Amino acid sequence: MRPLLCVLGLAVSMLATPSWAQQPLRLVADRWPPFTDSGMPGGGLATGIVTEALARAGYASKFEEVPWARALMGVGEGRYDVLVNAWYNEARTRLGQFSGPYLTNRIRLLKRQGEAFSYGKLPDLYPYSIAVVRDYAYAADFDSDTRLNKVPVRNFPSAVRMLAAGRVDLAVEDEYVARFNLRSESAAVRNAVDFVEQPLGENSLHILVSLKHPQHQVIVERFEQAIEAMKADGSYARLLKHYGL
Repeated sequence: MRPLLCVLGLAVSMLATPSWAQQPLRLVADRWPPFTDSGMPGGGLATGIVTEALARAGYASKFEEVPWARALMGVGEGRYDVLVNAWYNEARTRLGQFSGPYLTNRIRLLKRQGEAFSYGKLPDLYPYSIAVVRDYAYAADFDSDTRLNKVPVRNFPSAVRMLAAGRVDLAVEDEYVARFNLRSESAAVRNAVDFVEQPLGENSLHILVSLKHPQHQVIVERFEQAIEAMKADGSYARLLKHYGL
């Protein structure tokens, strides 16, 4: 009887385990190379870091790439568990719980090559049209200033092509992302644009764990612990080097 009772006990415990605890975490991000891109090894740098950290924390995961607005909405609705590449803003805290930062993004403006342009503070940008990716957060003051003439676009390649064609005055993006994407553009586009000297700001990169997931707080805590362990053992630095950072 004892083996049978053990089997029955195991079966009961398995039935008692919530279904969400048995399923891989559903990771989501938009295409944002080199940080998130299903066509790159490991899904890109950010996806690679997050996947490894979650694995160390005891979570299996699977990654899906969708447009940004759908990713953000999906986390809010609980269709996805973890948004891989989130910059912090207050509105998103109603959708998910932010982890501590695991990467830093330097935000830069781009202008047309040869055009004299500089600025010291945000009001200096009011006369200019600025291409921004729809639903992205850049810097808190920039995002909240309704007097800025922001032109929503689908992605950075669209923004930089509009800039090169003279359809907007400026574009904005993380510096490394911009440089990565510019390598794929035509020489005509690459040679038509240049970075504005003064950075717009810096943003820390976080995961955003859906509030719909019953373990969202535990996932964040374990993820943060895993990131610290990766930095301590050198695996974090090796990932950065692998992706050229």
